[in-house]
Amino acid sequence: MSSQRQEEPVMAGDAILNTLLKSVSDGVYCTDAHGTITLWNQAAETISGYSAEEVTGRRCCDSILVHVDENGDRLCFSTGCPMQKVLSGGPSPEMQAYLLHKNGHRVPVSIRSHPILGPDGGINGMLEIFSDLSHHENARERIEELQKLALLDPLTQVGNRRYGEIHLESRLRELKRFGWTFGVLFADIDHFKTVNDRFGHNVGDKVLQIVARTLGNTLRANDSVCRWGGEEFLALVINTSENQLRSVAEKLRALVQQSAYIHEGTPLRVTVSIGATMAGPGDTVETLVRRVDKLMYQCKKTGRNRVTASTHPRTG
Repeated sequence: MSSQRQEEPVMAGDAILNTLLKSVSDGVYCTDAHGTITLWNQAAETISGYSAEEVTGRRCCDSILVHVDENGDRLCFSTGCPMQKVLSGGPSPEMQAYLLHKNGHRVPVSIRSHPILGPDGGINGMLEIFSDLSHHENARERIEELQKLALLDPLTQVGNRRYGEIHLESRLRELKRFGWTFGVLFADIDHFKTVNDRFGHNVGDKVLQIVARTLGNTLRANDSVCRWGGEEFLALVINTSENQLRSVAEKLRALVQQSAYIHEGTPLRVTVSIGATMAGPGDTVETLVRRVDKLMYQCKKTGRNRVTASTHPRTG
């Protein structure tokens, strides 16, 4: 009888913990002292695409999450890895990084890491909480609105070319009337024809989706991206400067390079060439697109997987 009474609080405590882990919108996972995942909550499944069964008993660097910073540099087992800092007794860091979704695209997350202490005060493992920063609610609302207006690219779930033209026209009117600056990025997937020829169009479609989601997740909520045509994407970055626009373009380039589609057990990665330019007072949709397209092709001529930006807005 006494044994049953002793067990009841523990069971109640477990039930409360499980309820909490299911109800929170943040991803939560725990590891042991060696970095092996021992707990993975429902929100972690939603944000990453990986089920608890797929990750329990493995480490996040075992082709799971594979966090990178905004430069595309991997954090796993580096001086910037929050897990290694905590497990080695360092301070509990809070940082932003980009995890690798199961479908291959990158997702921006905020990470908070905390040590799990044993009875003797030693570190027995780590608790990590990560929040999705990719504006999913806004994205869902935008997709629904674009579907109603027939402005959605059905494959990639970003705006179509008409959507891009409408936004360009609107931003140009704001620039003329209020002086609100904006930049334009034109990204083209490198060697995309080779991907289609070698792996087939189904794989090519997956690559297009990965690139589109990585671009959309990385841009701010008020920025916009569309599929301009084929393997080309156009993005508008508002309230920015030349230097900031180049930084955004470099971040997008690096994160696409670090995304991957798993084809027959092997990661398939692609790169993008990106042209970048600021809009000028005399610009039209045609002059902007022509200029940024020309800048993108300069990337192709000089080696691909790079950014070429104009030093100042020009017309024509």
